[in-house]
Amino acid sequence: MGKQTLSIIGMGKMGEAIARGLMDSPLRSGYRILGTTRTAESARDAGKDLGIEVSTSNEDAIRSGDIILLAVKPHQVQKILESNQKLFHAGQLIISICAAVTTDQISEWSGGKTAILRAMPNTPCLIKSGVTAICQGPRSEDSHLKSAERIFGELGRVTVLEESLFDGVTGLSGCGPAYVYLMIEALSEAGVKVGISRKQATALAAQTMMGAAKMVLDRAEHPAALKDEVTTPAGCTIDGLMALEEGKLRVTLIKAVLAATRRSKLMRK
Repeated sequence: MGKQTLSIIGMGKMGEAIARGLMDSPLRSGYRILGTTRTAESARDAGKDLGIEVSTSNEDAIRSGDIILLAVKPHQVQKILESNQKLFHAGQLIISICAAVTTDQISEWSGGKTAILRAMPNTPCLIKSGVTAICQGPRSEDSHLKSAERIFGELGRVTVLEESLFDGVTGLSGCGPAYVYLMIEALSEAGVKVGISRKQATALAAQTMMGAAKMVLDRAEHPAALKDEVTTPAGCTIDGLMALEEGKLRVTLIKAVLAATRRSKLMRK
């Protein structure tokens, strides 16, 4: 089997992360990667930086692609697909990472011939520590799903979900890094308040957050059980937890995910 051509429409940060992830992985030998940008200057810079072919022609990239990865802004998707509808054909796979745009919409706008998948990566994919949710759409088969899992697996963890849950995925893992950055910033500020330098406080907060997350993933235990391991009777941690409960951190984080989920649904309308 020869190389498949992966055409990335929109070489923004996430499109670049996907290209870089493949170029830095054993999968490199299996793909010819093409990319598109809006200007000749950005195409030249991206091509030089990544060592791939980058142009300003969506038409050429779509015509050549076995896999078309849509990495553009949601409001651009319909125009790009409809203006190139005649170029899509059976045998191609479209993977969209565009928030709020459904696989049925992509299928309709692209002419209803290609297999469709949808993926929702998050920004830590830029450092290969992200998580990507994937769902199948019209005409997609298990082989298409496996192809997507291989590609996004180079950027972190992958999970397969029903598309009906994708607004929630956007609100949780898509927007989630921003919530975590806010928590790290707040913990760092607290460190400064008690006399630790800002640089050291930020490092302590960030590493603590990362280590705790790794414990949850590696040990596969409920977060409450791991929390109890830290919380000794009459110790410091229980006082801190009581302050968090008093400040309603738990319900505030839940509300943040719900608000972002609602916004994702509104974007589609």
